Order: sequence, then structure tokens, then C-alpha cells
Amino acid sequence: MPPARIAPRSHLRRPAAVGAVVAAALAAGLLAAPQAASAADVRVHDIQGSTRISPLAGQPVAAVPGTVTAVRAFGSARGFWVQDPTPDRDPATSEGIFVFTGSTTPTVAVGDSVRVSGTVSEYYPGGAAAGLQSVTQLGRATWTVESSGAPLPASFRLRPASVPDRYAPAADGGGIEGLKLRPRSYALDRYESLEGMRVGVEDAPVVGATSTHNELWVTAEPRHNRTARGGALYGSYRDPNSGRVKVASLIPFAERPFPVADVGDALSGGTAGPLDYDNFGGYEIQATTLGQVADHGPARETTREQKSGELAVATYNVENLSPKTPQAKFDRLAAALVGNLASPDIVALEEVQDDNGATNDAVVSAEATLKKLTDAVAAAGGPRYAWRQINPVDDQDGGEPGGNIRTAFLYNPDRVSFTDIPGGDSTTPVDVVDEGRSARLSVSPGRIDPLNEAWKSSRKPLIGQFSFQGRPVFVVANHFNSKGGDQALDGRFQPPARTSEVQRVRQATAVNSFVKKLLAADPKADVVVTGDINDYQFSPALAALTDGGALTDLVDRLPRKERYGYVFNGNSQVLDHMLTSRHLRRADYDIVHINAEFADQASDHDPQVLRLKP
Repeated sequence: MPPARIAPRSHLRRPAAVGAVVAAALAAGLLAAPQAASAADVRVHDIQGSTRISPLAGQPVAAVPGTVTAVRAFGSARGFWVQDPTPDRDPATSEGIFVFTGSTTPTVAVGDSVRVSGTVSEYYPGGAAAGLQSVTQLGRATWTVESSGAPLPASFRLRPASVPDRYAPAADGGGIEGLKLRPRSYALDRYESLEGMRVGVEDAPVVGATSTHNELWVTAEPRHNRTARGGALYGSYRDPNSGRVKVASLIPFAERPFPVADVGDALSGGTAGPLDYDNFGGYEIQATTLGQVADHGPARETTREQKSGELAVATYNVENLSPKTPQAKFDRLAAALVGNLASPDIVALEEVQDDNGATNDAVVSAEATLKKLTDAVAAAGGPRYAWRQINPVDDQDGGEPGGNIRTAFLYNPDRVSFTDIPGGDSTTPVDVVDEGRSARLSVSPGRIDPLNEAWKSSRKPLIGQFSFQGRPVFVVANHFNSKGGDQALDGRFQPPARTSEVQRVRQATAVNSFVKKLLAADPKADVVVTGDINDYQFSPALAALTDGGALTDLVDRLPRKERYGYVFNGNSQVLDHMLTSRHLRRADYDIVHINAEFADQASDHDPQVLRLKP
């Protein structure tokens, strides 16, 4: 999955001295006053320039005129935005800028006409090493208020005609900071040319649900790559949906609580504010005006029940589940397994933590975690699931420190049996036993190639041999390494490097090789490979996993608008997969949308169900 968010953005803003402190130091002779540029020479667009880096970075400026358009009066990144009401004619130069005051609330009001003096700097959210774009700002600032009640500049409307479909200029993986902005050609250039300025959207579709950080995503291109349920489909590296923009709020919560919206809803009316940039998704509207939620979103889905001759296999990332998880989440997961997923016969679980969760000690067992979940399923009217899993070596499989996440199988013994073959443990590799016209596993459950470097700090694949109506079925539960460390879509390196992809390709190759070995022993073997692959259907990892036609990725059989089960930064995408061997041609596959599109989630992943006839 994408890197975890660690703190609200307002707590990660740039350190700086407050203007009054600097002024006092200057007055006392403790600092030498730098020579500032003439007020007649410098306006906001001169500071912003026509590239991503200010031509005046590091230099002091004096008496820069502008109108206060918004104030951030909370958090450790306080300050205000000013915009020049008299713009130049260059579409590449922004007329707005943020004045940073640190933890001190600025003594200005929206509509004040001010002249600001300070030092121009480039702030890199997350640090320069994160590879993101910078925000041009004024720090160490002082200002004078010349008048109040000035009309605000009209917001620039983000819409299909104003946001280019092409996302970013290419720099062969290098930095784009030195390139002249081309706002009519590239979406990232358009947004950068509006940095700090008032922008707005009208009747904007919600493509990323409200988060716990009180943010949501909308799109300025309502018809572009629209999913069947109203999201924005991420279907290729070439098109990351340039109309996506995040919305946060500068309105005090007591005055206007942040809207709670799901994918498919809309913010009716106008939403407007200065355009900012952060390290949790890039460009965002810091709204001073928020539209009202129009509830258009579809309901949570329910899949059909399997028929008597069908084997139902599901995959579900339960997101760091441990006995310390609130009972309410266990109850919701159980209700979904029984109701929305119609009690699958086999469930491949991902992110099952050990029996004391994130407590970092020697505990690796997950028996208490799985018992609590299966008890909840039974209480919800579902089957009394049994389970199989293998404890990992402590702290060797990645995930939350101390949690020892792993994959596990639940299965309904009234419908399917598990073939136990002893000898499987955390470091013993499973092998294929050729029995002439059939094949079996050397151990069950077992781990595929667990000592391979491809699985370093990552979950090892769990394979189990099941029997359904007298026929063996092999299921592989996976949770490949995350996308942590990849460069951001909205960063300054274009196209972004996907460094984590290398390990997933190696992992996919290991699983593919094992499946090929199984099929070599029995070409008609029924194999299901499933789980959180952490990559897209068009990625090199999936090409490696399906190499040689050993497996078919079933998401490719769905209508294009339905190919998603995860939403990240407003992009509806595929991370979880279900793949089958050639013999399993009769398969009914369903991504059950119950989490990813909703503000209220039991997990950040949607589960998937496959009904097949071995």
C-alpha cells in the first residue's frame, strides 16, 4: 500500500522566525539589515517567476503589495495568503503567495490591503529529499495594513477547459524545476502557475472520500475516466487524472464542520480558496468557501451467494487487525464477510497482526487475532470458520513495527476441507510433489521460497492445499511489498521513479515460477493466486506474475469502469488481485465495493470474491 501518513500537514510546516522577533533583533542591532529590493521593482509575480523556483529565492523583498485572501490561524504553520489585484499578462507567473508566521497568528484579516516585507524562500514539504515540489513563500515577515474591506480577486475556475489532460512535462526522470511553466500544456504547470492564488471548482464530483484528517478529493474533469460509481479511474501510468485536487478547509470547525462525503457525491455550488501544496497528495484548495454535500454516492455492494457446485474464494486486507483492535471493527468485518460477501468458502486475509498487535516483543502467534475474528463471524450468523497460517520470524515481514503482519486462510469446513501436510514453518520452502497424473504440496500450509531475498522485510506467500467436492484446489495468499519510497505522481521528478517495483517484480517471479512448477506436474491443476499485490494490472509486477500464461488476472475481464478496489489521492485503482490457472475457465469474479469509496471504512481495501467450478 502507499506510505502511511504520519501527521497532519499543519504540524509539518516549515520552521521560521516570526516577523516581530526579527524586527526587534534588527532594532537592537543584533542583525544586519539586508538590502531589500525596491517596492517599485517587486510584485508577487516577480517573486513567483515563470518556473517552479523563485528567481529571488534567498533574497529579502520589501513592501510587496497585495490583498489578504485567506488566513491560517491554527497549527504550527500559521500565516496568510496575499494576492496582487493587478496581475501581469504572463499566465506562467502566479499572483499569490503564502506569508509564513510560524506558530504566531497573523494580525491581518481577509480583505486587508497590505504591503509585506520578508525573505523569499522555497519550502519543500517533507524535506528536499522527499522529491516533492516546493512552495514559494515569504518568511521573517513584517507588514503594514493600508486599508481594509478590499474586494477579493476572482477565483480561477478549475474545469476541463482550464486543466490540461497531459499531467506533467517529462525530464527523463530528472527535475522539472528549471523548466519554464507551460500552464496550457501540463496540469502540474497549470497548478504551479496558480500557487497561492484563489482557485475554485463548481459542483465538483468527489473522487476521494473524506479522511480522518478532514480532507477530500474532487475532480475538475467530471467526465474523464469516470468509474461506474463516480470515481476517477487510474488505468495507466500515462494518465493519472490531471483534474484531481485535494480540498482542505480554513473555516473554523465550530463555524462549519468539514463535509463528510463519499466517492460519487459532489460538493454542490462553489468551493474556493488559495491553492497550496503539501506532502500528502500535492496541490490542494485551502477552502474559505465550501460547497454543500450532494449525496449521489451508491450504496455498499453485496455479492451473490455461491451455488452448491461453486467454490467461493475471497481476499480481504483487514488492515492491521489484532486483539487490540476495537471490537466494533471485528463486528464490521464479520458482518461484511457474512452479508456483503455471502460467507465465502475460503478467505485469504492480509494484514493479520500477532496476538498483541504493535507491541514490539517476541510474540508472533496470531491465534487470538483469528479466534476473535472467527467468533465475530459466527456471532453474525456466518459459518464457524477454521483457519490456517504460519507464524513469521519476529520482525522480518515488514508492516507496522511489532505487529508481525501475515497472510492467513479462513475456510468453512462444512463446504471445503483443508489438506494438512506437516512440516511447514516460517523458513521451510514448500515444494511440488509430482504424483504422476496429479500433484500435491510437500507441506500444507507452506511458504513459497521464504529465504529468497525478494521477500526481505516483506510477507512471504502462504499456500494451502484444499479439497472441494473431491478435487484439490491450491490457493496462494499474497501481500507483496508496499510502494513506500516511490517518487510521487505530483513530485518534481518526472516521470516519477517506481523504485519499490523492483522487489515486487522479483516477488511475482518467485510466485509465477512456483505455479509453473505445479502446472508442470499437473497441467490441469486448479490454482488461485490472490491477495494484496500492491500493484496495478498494467504494472511490470503483474506481467511477471502472469508470465507465460500461467495465470490470468481476472480484473482484466471486468468492464473497464469497474477495475478498482482501492482509492488513493482521488485515484480509483487496483492493488488487490485474483488470478487463476488455465483450467479454471469458469469463474465469476466480483470486487465488492464496501470500503474504499467511503469515509466510514472497516478497511481501506475492498474485498474481492471469486466463484469457480473446479
